[in-house]
Amino acid sequence: MVAPLKVGIAGLGTVGADVVSLIEEQARVLSARSGRGIKVVAVTARSKAKKRNVNLRGIAWAKSPLALATDPNINCFVELMGGAGDPALSAIEAALKSGKSVVTANKALIAKHGSKLAALAEKHGGALNFEAAVGAAIPVVKTLREGLAGTQINRVYGILNGTCNYILTRMEQEGLSFAECLKDAQRLGYAEANPSFDVDGHDTAQKLAILASIAFGTKVAQSSVYVEGISSIAPADLRAAQDLGYRVKLLGVAVRTKSGIEQRVHPTMVPRTSSIAQVMGVTNAVTIDGEGISPITLVGPGAGGAATASAVVADIADVARGIRAKPFGRPIAKLRTIKKAPMERHEGGYYIRLMARDLAGTAATIATRLAEQKISIESIVQRHPNGGVDTGAGGKPSPVPVILITYATTEDAVRRALQAVQSDKVITGRPQVVRIEKN
Repeated sequence: MVAPLKVGIAGLGTVGADVVSLIEEQARVLSARSGRGIKVVAVTARSKAKKRNVNLRGIAWAKSPLALATDPNINCFVELMGGAGDPALSAIEAALKSGKSVVTANKALIAKHGSKLAALAEKHGGALNFEAAVGAAIPVVKTLREGLAGTQINRVYGILNGTCNYILTRMEQEGLSFAECLKDAQRLGYAEANPSFDVDGHDTAQKLAILASIAFGTKVAQSSVYVEGISSIAPADLRAAQDLGYRVKLLGVAVRTKSGIEQRVHPTMVPRTSSIAQVMGVTNAVTIDGEGISPITLVGPGAGGAATASAVVADIADVARGIRAKPFGRPIAKLRTIKKAPMERHEGGYYIRLMARDLAGTAATIATRLAEQKISIESIVQRHPNGGVDTGAGGKPSPVPVILITYATTEDAVRRALQAVQSDKVITGRPQVVRIEKN
């Protein structure tokens, strides 16, 4: 008989409690699949007295995460506290140095310290598993690291934040403003009281940095990710997208280019016929483009206690099986320092919405500035809000929305052209720019 894997869990929030319950409920299945039993023998959390909807009878209580991580009675340390620093970081380091395997759902920590922790795991012989850190129940880490180990990855992109996808879905379907949808998302528990980490794109950026490292064999580099959030998206942009055959999504995109690895997070127009455009609400999705294969899209619940716990337990089961995969798919010495592709060199199509002054020569001025930067226009739409000339205060014509779709051009060219248009004072306000991602 093989001795059971003895697990210690630091953090008993929603996910931690669900992991304890799932291991107990699925004991027979896990034992059959892993070839040995899996048993939670110790836990720790900030408050021992807090009431939790989980059975902790017979499970020891460690006085701190560090004490649990160095407990000789556990084989596998599971970190579910969160945060990019201590106590999570020091506890994981201690567990790895003692030869234990580590399972974590901590995207912030992996995005910031993943390379260093992978080196410790490799040196001391333990596993470092973090499937739940990206996409929760969507097995994208294992797909990239193991399932596609023989395939050169050229691009990986996806919807990696359910809060943003929920907001954009509601805005599109109900014509609501960003502020209205955000307030509703907070009421339903999809968005935090301070939602900036989600809606400004930083959550997606952490997850993208992890996926890019696995996909391209580079050291994790969150600082190399260009980030924009969704707060500037207006209902007018979503209506225009629908008319033009697109849908707006907050995407994280990592792509191999001639100038380096391009990593970017921003609102994106995707063709309505694409797989990723069909993903609505709080659901997540990741598409992988590899050499010689058709794009693969993985769709599923990207957050929530049950979904995240499922991925954590799957990682624990891998430890029980004796699997010691390289955390980022390669030995740490083989991970390259990322060569960041400057965002100014990004090439693609663009959606541009301008509020043009209703004056003679405005259209010609805009066209001239675009032509100076060698930007070709695929389509142009100009609509008066009421089907004719709309007058504002004092009887003066109000600005008219002008929507442009460009052929492939560079980020730098678009920025230069729009800066010149603003200097010409033929538009009011800031231009709205959304990048277009083709299939």
